[in-house]
Amino acid sequence: MADEEDLESDAAAAETRLAVTAPEAGKVRLDKALAEAFADLSRSRLKGLVEAGAVTVDGVVVADASQKVAGGASLMVRVPPAEPAEPFGEDIPLDVVYEDDDLIVIDKPAGLVVHPAAGNWTGTLVNALIHHCGDSLSGIGGVKRPGIVHRLDKDTTGLMVVAKTDRAHAGLAAQFADHGRTGPLERGYLALVWGVPEPFRGTIAAALGRSSADRTKMAVIRGGGGKEAITHYEVVERFPAQSGRAAVASLIECHLETGRTHQIRVHMTTIGHPLIGDQTYGTHFLTKANRLPDAVGLTVRQFPRQALHAFLIAFEHPVTGEALRFESPLPQDMDALVAAFADL
Repeated sequence: MADEEDLESDAAAAETRLAVTAPEAGKVRLDKALAEAFADLSRSRLKGLVEAGAVTVDGVVVADASQKVAGGASLMVRVPPAEPAEPFGEDIPLDVVYEDDDLIVIDKPAGLVVHPAAGNWTGTLVNALIHHCGDSLSGIGGVKRPGIVHRLDKDTTGLMVVAKTDRAHAGLAAQFADHGRTGPLERGYLALVWGVPEPFRGTIAAALGRSSADRTKMAVIRGGGGKEAITHYEVVERFPAQSGRAAVASLIECHLETGRTHQIRVHMTTIGHPLIGDQTYGTHFLTKANRLPDAVGLTVRQFPRQALHAFLIAFEHPVTGEALRFESPLPQDMDALVAAFADL
């Protein structure tokens, strides 16, 4: 009996949403009709509800999101309360740059993993957000968790935006899917690399996929099969800066037209300029540190991560439509690394 009571309690707690399709509308797919009727719920959330049998059309349960519905059809959606998140909240300090009811922008430090996974079940950004946001987090995907719409590698620092509501998640996800090609999204990174890319400004277009030699790495995939990846770069500063002396490193600014795993790291390595400190893709350049003056060489050898910082993020607020733009200065460790090269 306790189980039946629990089920009845859960059903009672579910929110019932009702809508009627426009009488003059022709037949449209159910998922499109739902998206138009319940714009505050993401398409992925609605699809999950359809597949779970939580959607009826004219009183009949429909579990196929592609089924056509006629004009004037009555739609009912039962939206269950968010389930407890599998990760738990942890009091991990967050550098909050901006926050409102719909989203939060944070400046991620090095060493912070975004999602719990094997080897990192605790101490992640998700754990920190659950603690920080509490009940304001949305039920995206039916699970009470932050709406992560993009990621940064564990040892990459910088700006990230996270959705707190279904409506914000849907709007931000659409902007990231567009990659800023037609919309307002912009993502900028600063990287310290070996050597100086030539030309000083250019575009790297090389598809990426899992390396066949090491599945933990990404690699350029030629001949089809990889995912499109495009990186625009520009040299900001060369070290040493004096004319007539060969530059051993440079600070570059990168802007992404796509967002693939390790994209900047792999692309820069592909053109012969891996990121300083990159233990995955730049180990074959470590001997260069031995040819630097003692103080600079020591700083480089002790730098524990890839020298990559997400310094810029700009987007349209998914609810208010306001243009938002945030910039973050170089973190202390990367700033010290740049300063060491500047002394050459």
